Amino acid sequence: MKKKLLKNTEWTVLMVSLLLLIIGLIALFSATQGTEYGDFKKQIQWFFVSIPFLVLAYCIDYNIIARFSTAIYLVMIALLVGVLFTEPINGATSWYNFGDVASIQPSELAKVVVILFISFLINKLQIRGRKEINKIWKLVIVLIFMAIPIGLIIIQPDYGTAMAYMIAMLFILFVSGIDKKYIIVACLVVAILVPVVYKNLPAHALKRIEVFLNPESDPRGDGYNIIQSKLAIGAGQLLGMGLLQGNQTQLGFLYPKTTDFIFSVIGEELGFIATVAILVLYVVLITKTIYIAKTAKDNIGSYVAIGIGGIFFFHMAENIGMTIGLLPITGVPLPFVSYGGSSLITNFICIGLLLNISARRQKSYL
Repeated sequence: MKKKLLKNTEWTVLMVSLLLLIIGLIALFSATQGTEYGDFKKQIQWFFVSIPFLVLAYCIDYNIIARFSTAIYLVMIALLVGVLFTEPINGATSWYNFGDVASIQPSELAKVVVILFISFLINKLQIRGRKEINKIWKLVIVLIFMAIPIGLIIIQPDYGTAMAYMIAMLFILFVSGIDKKYIIVACLVVAILVPVVYKNLPAHALKRIEVFLNPESDPRGDGYNIIQSKLAIGAGQLLGMGLLQGNQTQLGFLYPKTTDFIFSVIGEELGFIATVAILVLYVVLITKTIYIAKTAKDNIGSYVAIGIGGIFFFHMAENIGMTIGLLPITGVPLPFVSYGGSSLITNFICIGLLLNISARRQKSYL
């Protein structure tokens, strides 16, 4: 039985995630030069902390994990409520701070929990068939349980992470067999609400959108980071300026260079070829994730895998998009590459679940 599980396992997703981690560590080593390599060393420590979570997520049948997702979901909701009463960091109450030891971001860890719970819930509601999700009252139940964590994250405020949840939930709903009429209605509602929401956005959010549209309107204020990011990526050209040699990176013009703008560090010091390699790795990872969702042995496996794919897709697209000026800056990390303990643990739990789902297919599709 163990040989069958190992044979079926889609090891490519693990290899790609480790390659992205290595690239991230190289960039972090350069970005933390002159600061005793603090975030670089911590990221290595967080990787070792992530390993047991990865192993557990792989070894325990995902259906068993899903059965406990309701209880874990409630715990995570409690943590998301509790974090609202913590001391704000950079204007957001998103972290439980344990002094110099560590800081935990529950909205990161809750991603995988919410995906598991929503997948489990939809599967339960579809007990009589996949079309059951299209019954209004069942769809409303799913949307309510989706809206609770998203609403709590928006209150923090952390719009980027909230968007990641929304994209993951949309991916799950699409795969679950939701009727096209609901998709059309949702698009119309969004089209109507966008101008209303825009007019009622807080001042800092409006400023970010304005700066995204025209960074040069505030080159020393809110437009500073994106201007420096684009200068860094452009300066890298084909092969980069060399590790530890980037002007914007080493002279402190990029901020925060270990998290939001790590892609800019790579673009400046390692060049266009390295950034394209990262994009290729993400395309392989997301493609394999979709393949795992397609070949899963049951609906829960498909929903969990595609939800994880949605998370990876949004984080990749948003982080790279914001560093090159195509999307607004939201503070979304680049999976496996940006510094962040909560993010790294969550990402490797997701990889463990993907390995888990692929291993328990009826036969090998390789």
